[in-house]
Amino acid sequence: MKPKLLTVGKVVNTHGIRGEVKVWPETDFPEERFRNGNELLLVAPDESKSITVTIVNARPQKTVYIVKLKEFDNINLVEPYKGWSLKVPSDQRARLQRDEYYFHDIIGCEVKTEEGESVGVITDILRPGANDVWVVKQKNGKMAYLPYIADVVIDVNIQEKVVTIRLMEGLLE
Repeated sequence: MKPKLLTVGKVVNTHGIRGEVKVWPETDFPEERFRNGNELLLVAPDESKSITVTIVNARPQKTVYIVKLKEFDNINLVEPYKGWSLKVPSDQRARLQRDEYYFHDIIGCEVKTEEGESVGVITDILRPGANDVWVVKQKNGKMAYLPYIADVVIDVNIQEKVVTIRLMEGLLE
């Protein structure tokens, strides 16, 4: 069985004529993922093709990273890979601190109140600033926005895919 792949970035454009690419990071660890010498998989949007690439160097530029890959030395060689994703096998995922979670572990979890009442399912995670906000599609079809703070999120059980929350006034309105 093929190992599950985790997306760490997406090639959004070329940069210059020497084969550098602009990568939209989709990881909380871009310095680790785009470190010189790291090998990543460059995967087609339909996942039908992939090639192994090696990072030569990378530097942040505003909201993207400018990445030089060993396999490409001019714009014409790298141009066809715009829109492709950079991925790593799931067994290479970074270790997290206590009370930190990967998005793919949280999305899909059922949300329940302290009393055991089902609220809905987490469909997305927003990152507006001070804390993450978990988007929950309620049973009535409306969306609820739960701040990931200790006063609201009481327990996260990744194995059972259940998040227990403390309802605060106005939280589900």
